[in-house]
Amino acid sequence: MILKQLRLSRSLSQEQLANMSGLNVRTIQRIEAGANASLESQKCLAAALNVSIEALNQVRFTMKQSKDNWKELPLILKVWFTLNFLQIRPKRKTARRIEYISHGFGFMFCTLGIVSEAALIGGLFMLITGYLFTLLKWQGDKYTIWD
Repeated sequence: MILKQLRLSRSLSQEQLANMSGLNVRTIQRIEAGANASLESQKCLAAALNVSIEALNQVRFTMKQSKDNWKELPLILKVWFTLNFLQIRPKRKTARRIEYISHGFGFMFCTLGIVSEAALIGGLFMLITGYLFTLLKWQGDKYTIWD
């Protein structure tokens, strides 16, 4: 059951989902931990999350991937992604890789900033780049544009 992924994708806490569904928080915790949910609980959760029971019982959460999402994206966002990724159709793994590398080297250079101001400035620029790609990854998830 993909309850936790659905809940997190909607930015809901367990308490909020419990209030929306009319279930106990402990029931939601058990279901997310892998316990079987009764049909009545599944109906309540499906209604609260606005999904079908079949979708709720999927083994794996799959984000809606659609080639049309890229076509429907406003021109300014297409330019934003293309300039930052230097790719016409950016990939999520590219964003994640750049994010990790930028953060890693940023922290390393900031640590070296103890002995060199230039390393500190370089580290800060790398951290800013890492956070920029974190933002880009979030926007790509929001608009589901990834290949």
